[in-house]
Amino acid sequence: MDEAQYYPGLVGPRRVAGGTTVLALSGDLDILAVSVLSGRLDDLTGAQGADLVLDLRAVTFIDCAGLSLLSRARYRTRQRGGRLRLAGVIAGGSVARLLRMTGLAGDFEIVSDDGTAGAGDAATEAAGAPGAGSAVA
Repeated sequence: MDEAQYYPGLVGPRRVAGGTTVLALSGDLDILAVSVLSGRLDDLTGAQGADLVLDLRAVTFIDCAGLSLLSRARYRTRQRGGRLRLAGVIAGGSVARLLRMTGLAGDFEIVSDDGTAGAGDAATEAAGAPGAGSAVA
């Protein structure tokens, strides 16, 4: 079975800006989606010194398989001297909730919509512009 046919919009456009690869993901990051994405992320995280940002703002659901995918990507980039950041991790969203519930919120570098890294202070982010921010709350 070709799982990619069931997840046609899972991977958005990939763009490279200043040596950083930004990959937008959308929809459900579940076990079937992981089977579609794992090869692509392995390609992106396999390079020495890769700088990768995963834009998760359009992810509507994530389960433990999706979290495992993100953790594997983080591990692979670190092992090769690279960097993985997550963007679009919105306070109260499914990704932020799962990171918080599993105690992994501090293990990932979260960047806000303006590209700055932050600890994701929920109170500060909630006071900001609607839809902006990367708070893990």
